[in-house]
Amino acid sequence: METLNRFDRILAMLTQLQAGRVVKAQELADRFGVSLRTVYRDVKSMEAMGVPLMGEAGVGYSLLDGYRLPPVMFSREEAGSFVAAEKLMQQFSDKSLASAFESAMFKVKSVLRESGKDHIALLENHIDVLPAQELFNTGVPDAMGLILESLAAKKQIRITYQSFHEETATQRHIEPVGLFNENNYWYVLGYCQLRKDYRQFRTDRIFSIQKTDILFSRQHGPVADYRKKPTDVPLTKVVIRMPKMIVKYVQTGRKYYGFVSEKAVGDQVEMTFMTSDIHDGLARWFMMFSDLSEIVEPESFRMRVTELLDKTREKLKIRPELD
Repeated sequence: METLNRFDRILAMLTQLQAGRVVKAQELADRFGVSLRTVYRDVKSMEAMGVPLMGEAGVGYSLLDGYRLPPVMFSREEAGSFVAAEKLMQQFSDKSLASAFESAMFKVKSVLRESGKDHIALLENHIDVLPAQELFNTGVPDAMGLILESLAAKKQIRITYQSFHEETATQRHIEPVGLFNENNYWYVLGYCQLRKDYRQFRTDRIFSIQKTDILFSRQHGPVADYRKKPTDVPLTKVVIRMPKMIVKYVQTGRKYYGFVSEKAVGDQVEMTFMTSDIHDGLARWFMMFSDLSEIVEPESFRMRVTELLDKTREKLKIRPELD
């Protein structure tokens, strides 16, 4: 059984090496759940089989340019996963990328065994995906495609953007760093020449995109590096308690307000938050469940919620009709 597992792993490694230009040993170890020592041993086995591998310490492994494996057949389960991927691409990407993916899917389906094609046909009418809101402005149906082109060419794009905090749209020259999906919206993170800093732009608020021939003014790292939360922002510890029966209704939303942990305390659940926005974000979220919950600490959070409740109470007072 061990020999078979190793054979399958080496074949999968070869497929991954063919799919990318350079693959680090740690990436292979993480994907297959093995040690670096095992990866090095598998690499030696591939070299012994005559696979033209090139490796450089600290960089990674790659296949000799032009070397290709024979076509790899997809399993029944892999073929089925294409259906869900196609449905997601149709609804969660722009028109140009969805069209490109549809074309790619026809090519994938063409090499499937008959059983795989039958499996896909059976599933296609039983998976549906509906986005919660509009992801792209109707005036820019190919937003993602243009942004990805800019990334690949390392050339700036000019966008017309309507910020949430501004009444009018502004023209921006940006150098895209990457795309990410958060809270059911697509964002492009990029270096903004207007602000001279990295900013994120929600795609449904982009009213136009134009290509330019202006090269990037600097080198940019992976998008994940720019999305890391700043470590120098002061955080406040907030502890609240809620009945166990309502915790299931807040599990999705609480993660946006610095949720850290929870523990059972009798028939209640005590939740701990580390938040940078005690004034509005967490306080206003807590008010949705304040009639069923209690604040354990700190006193400043209790005072802020009380302040908001007093304002609400004042707004709800019945006023006499004006003569």
